[in-house]
Amino acid sequence: MSEQARVAIVTGGARGIGAGTAQRLAADGLAVAVLDLKEADCAATVEAISSAGGRALAVGADVSDTEQVKAAVDKVAGDLGPPAVLVNNAGVIRDNMLFKMTDDDWDMVMGVHLRGSFLMSRACQRHMVDQGFGRIVNLSSSSALGNRGQANYSTAKAGLQGFTKTLAIELGKFGITANAVAPGFIATDMTAATAARLGVGFEDFQKAAASQIPVRRVGQPADVAHVISFLVSEGAGFVSGQVIYVAGGPLC
Repeated sequence: MSEQARVAIVTGGARGIGAGTAQRLAADGLAVAVLDLKEADCAATVEAISSAGGRALAVGADVSDTEQVKAAVDKVAGDLGPPAVLVNNAGVIRDNMLFKMTDDDWDMVMGVHLRGSFLMSRACQRHMVDQGFGRIVNLSSSSALGNRGQANYSTAKAGLQGFTKTLAIELGKFGITANAVAPGFIATDMTAATAARLGVGFEDFQKAAASQIPVRRVGQPADVAHVISFLVSEGAGFVSGQVIYVAGGPLC
């Protein structure tokens, strides 16, 4: 199978890093399934890809639901072709200090980030095994190193690093690599929500963050998409089980 014919699924593809990644992979020549909770929310990303001459499909699914994940992957395989690339980007935040964090806050974040990545990877890996080629990229975060008010999110993002390394060990013999990308501060709706939670204007929030980043700017979705583009390429076949921080400087 040529790289031009390969199919990618990007979860959380309606906006932010997911949308940027979906568009970048389409520009690389892949057909892209843009998956988000609501199919209608994927329309803008799909239109951007289609208008640039790419091939894309909008898919609605809750990645934490087993049956919805199975149906979504089956739809992609039927309409675009068997997935060879999976980017587990879907995410939510339910930030709070530990003593205020509810059971639902914890369960929601674990469900989307960890369970969702597990279910999507399990559903896609059989197609990758059949093709003798696969690329799985999980979105971790610099918050995996610990972050005040994010006990749930930090735990989930750290867990994804262990999940990634285990997938690399189990699936390598089938021609499948698994890597994690851990963004630092990226200007998205999610970081805007964090600023709002803290009662800080988003522009001021970004300026404060940039002053602490060695390259003296915050990241953009394209910064992450460029790294993912490499990791899912043919040329990255000897890179597996790695966690790459995309944060404008060293974090660990």
